[in-house]
Amino acid sequence: MLFRQASLVSVALACSVIARPYPMHLGKREVPQEHSHEKFLTSVSASLNLNNPDDITDSVFALLGSAAAAQGAGTITDTDCLQQAVADQAFTNARAAGDSQGMVDALIFRALERNSASVGATTNACTSIAAVNPEIAAIQQVYSIVILRQDQSLIVIINFQHQDPASPNAAAVNKAITLELAKQIASIGGDPQDALQAGTFAPGTVGDPTAKGNTCDDANDVEGCIFTQNLLVDDATADEIIAAVAGVSASDVSASATTATAAAKVATSSA
Repeated sequence: MLFRQASLVSVALACSVIARPYPMHLGKREVPQEHSHEKFLTSVSASLNLNNPDDITDSVFALLGSAAAAQGAGTITDTDCLQQAVADQAFTNARAAGDSQGMVDALIFRALERNSASVGATTNACTSIAAVNPEIAAIQQVYSIVILRQDQSLIVIINFQHQDPASPNAAAVNKAITLELAKQIASIGGDPQDALQAGTFAPGTVGDPTAKGNTCDDANDVEGCIFTQNLLVDDATADEIIAAVAGVSASDVSASATTATAAAKVATSSA
């Protein structure tokens, strides 16, 4: 059995709304789509800014290719781990603030597709940094999808967040990620159906010289253009998510969030 981990290096993107500029290296890559799920970038940035020890410029850098991501990564030196680092810190901060929706949004952010080198390419996994929160760590766990090729050999594709929908076996990989995300959302008392919002676009054409695929990118769309333009493709059905989260208990995490909220109210009233 052959184990293969995608190692295509993403090249830089440009983001017009970030105050700190970074270089544009177009070349052969997927076009920008980092603002497609804008509401989650906004929420996660707000949570991250409550306590940002790594001095990360903005959550959007975590969805860019390596060269561009490095411009806003702060003290995170492995850009393949920037998305996890942002989500993990945002989740920690949201939990401390008793912000259940902020926790859900951080989980969804961790599962979003990161820009890849070209249509059909996959992105590198984070292997150098371990997530502090087990809920975030669960989303970065390896999903092994076995494919039987014509020569009867087996390939196991390893992925950690949503991958380009035109990449090998993407439908199965992205579905597995969505179902795991649903479990983690349910574990903190959120609506597991929200996991579908981490989905990506319809597959583009591999080799497309424009590298556009079926993406969108609009920083001025506060909801996210993938939602407002009806471009989101569901990775699973509602029934499949219900089945996946059967037996998942939210009691422990919900209790800790409630305690944090109560403590915050006491502190506010005492001030």
